[in-house]
Amino acid sequence: MVAFNVLGWFVFLAAILVFHDARPEFVSGVQEFWGVQGRQEWSETLSFYLVALLCGCVFISLIVLLMKRKRNRRESDHYGINGYVLMFAAVSSLIILYFEFNS
Repeated sequence: MVAFNVLGWFVFLAAILVFHDARPEFVSGVQEFWGVQGRQEWSETLSFYLVALLCGCVFISLIVLLMKRKRNRRESDHYGINGYVLMFAAVSSLIILYFEFNS
């Protein structure tokens, strides 16, 4: 269960790295003055990978939450909030990206 949780966070970290390359580039005033061109739209291939990685995070966190529900039967067992935080972060990121891509 811990291995799945760590795997989920590594997948989320990979999604953050892909997000950095997939988003439109910021063109500062100096770059605009010198005529440096930047990408103004999202990268299509990297955006696909970003959404796939975030969906993988949701799937892995669902597995972790289901495993935790089966295993934690005693009152002394820890609640474990990592799965919920990962699920919330991945789902909220998917919702924000949906509105970003469709605007």
